[in-house]
Amino acid sequence: MIAYFDCFSGISGDMILGALVDLGVPASYLSEQISRLPLEGFSIKVTRESRMGIHGSRVRVLVDDDPHARDYRAIRSLLEASSLPESVKGSGLKIFERLAEVESRIHNCPKECVHFHELGGVDTIVDVLGAILALEWLGIKKVYASKIPLGNGFVACHHGRLPVPAPATLALLRGVPVYGSDIQQEIVTPTGAAIITTLAEGFGTMPEMRVENVGYGAGSKVFTELPNLLRVVLGKVETRLESDSVVIIETNIDDLNPEIYGFVMDRLFEEGALDVALLPIFMKKNRPGTMIRAICTESNSKNVIRRILSETTATGVRYYHADRIKLLREVKDVITPYGKIRVKCITDISGDVHFVPEYEDCKRIALSKKVPLKRVYEAVIKAGKE
Repeated sequence: MIAYFDCFSGISGDMILGALVDLGVPASYLSEQISRLPLEGFSIKVTRESRMGIHGSRVRVLVDDDPHARDYRAIRSLLEASSLPESVKGSGLKIFERLAEVESRIHNCPKECVHFHELGGVDTIVDVLGAILALEWLGIKKVYASKIPLGNGFVACHHGRLPVPAPATLALLRGVPVYGSDIQQEIVTPTGAAIITTLAEGFGTMPEMRVENVGYGAGSKVFTELPNLLRVVLGKVETRLESDSVVIIETNIDDLNPEIYGFVMDRLFEEGALDVALLPIFMKKNRPGTMIRAICTESNSKNVIRRILSETTATGVRYYHADRIKLLREVKDVITPYGKIRVKCITDISGDVHFVPEYEDCKRIALSKKVPLKRVYEAVIKAGKE
């Protein structure tokens, strides 16, 4: 099961929780699970509300008294000391760590000492952990999201009046496709941005799937421009193929020292390139040259372009978007006589699963154990089938 977050009116922690509750997650289950944290004096209230005729669930976390401005260290200790499942704690720690890293850069202080102020309250903790618990309850394996719209104006917070989007929100959305709107309010909160950018595997159009259910999470504000709702679509992938979109970046070069190409290729992979090819070509006046072709996601395209322009003699690049069809694949760890090794599990169109060992893992073990590389490959494939 996959979930697609349609953020046509922005996204926030309470809207995420509302949409997932609207899909059937019991509020009582969330309260019961979150009570495994040393937090007291809160309750989850769910109401049905309408936004421009579309009804959704609005979730509010009611807190009796929470005067604390928790720092990252305190929240990390809170999660680590809880009896929540390790998967939930792990995802929660990733989200709060992202928030801490962003806030530490903005306010120029150590990550461990970042005070979250509004983001350190019980309601934010419940929103974050509730979202993770709800996705697990629904059996969601992968999360995708639309491009993110941004509002305008100013928002009042602990530090005073800040521009919209708030600095933390904008920093969290680095590398994510966004677009502006005419709404003079905050429509993407730091909590919402932290959750979706940590959990989503991609941003763009809805992936191919069979729609199973749709949930709407109502925001606290009422807009005149559009319904303030977050729509989450659940679906199943019926085919054994996946689709996504990539950016292809190319440039032709005829005056670069050949020794540099290998270095450039390594740097491009470090920038997030999915694949890099060096193609021999003939250019004007029949001069031999090389085309560099890099494939990457939209979010990494600017970094890849900058790297090409800074590391080579190219004076420009071409880039265009392309759709891809891929066999289903996932990376798993297998236990072999040589230790734990990653393997790609690829499902072909007929449904058969093929195992492809990760070369770097096998190379490292072959060198450290002083055994032939082919033996390591054979052990991985055997373990994968078992």
